[in-house]
Amino acid sequence: MQDFRNLRVWEKSHELNLRIADLVDGYPRKELFVLTFQMRKSASSIPTNIAEGCGQGTDAGFARYLQIAMGSACELEYQLIFSRDRKYVTNEVHARLESQLLEVKRMLAGLLNKL
Repeated sequence: MQDFRNLRVWEKSHELNLRIADLVDGYPRKELFVLTFQMRKSASSIPTNIAEGCGQGTDAGFARYLQIAMGSACELEYQLIFSRDRKYVTNEVHARLESQLLEVKRMLAGLLNKL
């Protein structure tokens, strides 16, 4: 069992989760129980599943949680596109967050390939 805090992908996904939490605080109130909730959930699911996977004790168990984290990353990727298209975020903000997210997805894929 390894400490999830030592994984760079966990650190990056945690940072992204914090950025998303700050971002959605400024969303319109009408999105509070729909988009805002979903974005917070998918963003927090990434580092949460990495952490939970570290506690599984086997590579297969860890890989299963990394796959769930990847699914949440894909979900967040769409939600960011939707946010941009609805003009809740600027193209610049979208590009910056998408870049962070794609880095996390690459790191997850790399870790999955190692397992």
